[in-house]
Amino acid sequence: MLSRCRSRLLHVLGLSFLLQNRHPILLCPPRLMKPLVVFVLGGPGAGKGTQCARIVEKYGYTHLSAGELLRDERKNPDSQYGELIEKYIKEGKIVPVEITISLLKREMDQTMAANAQKNKFLIDGFPRNQDNLQGWNKTMDGKADVSFVLFFDCNNENSDLPSVNKADY
Repeated sequence: MLSRCRSRLLHVLGLSFLLQNRHPILLCPPRLMKPLVVFVLGGPGAGKGTQCARIVEKYGYTHLSAGELLRDERKNPDSQYGELIEKYIKEGKIVPVEITISLLKREMDQTMAANAQKNKFLIDGFPRNQDNLQGWNKTMDGKADVSFVLFFDCNNENSDLPSVNKADY
């Protein structure tokens, strides 16, 4: 129930019709929460994808793979970044941080717009270097909260990749 002062204010402002309902009407749409981010890092075959799948299942996070987002964007014929991503990947270079962050932010925004409760994200494979981290901090400052970093460090014996024998090549 609204207080007497609030009721008077609504009347003065010409909004007394809001008092006719038992449940107050929200004048503003609910604000989206800021994304809560966990960076997931480690070498190929370290188990990032496996552990992310478990965390998604148990704790309700959304798993975003930076590499997968870049590959999908590269294949998209309507992409504004597709050709540039293709060029960087062919040259074996890291895609500019602004592009990667743009793709990550777009995916987080779309996920949260579809379900405001889905604001927890595992970002797999990003940041890859200090430049990536600085770009994230500059672009996403105040727009997302990084909770922590999961770093998987395992030797080749514990890796889920098949061992490679150089003599085979």
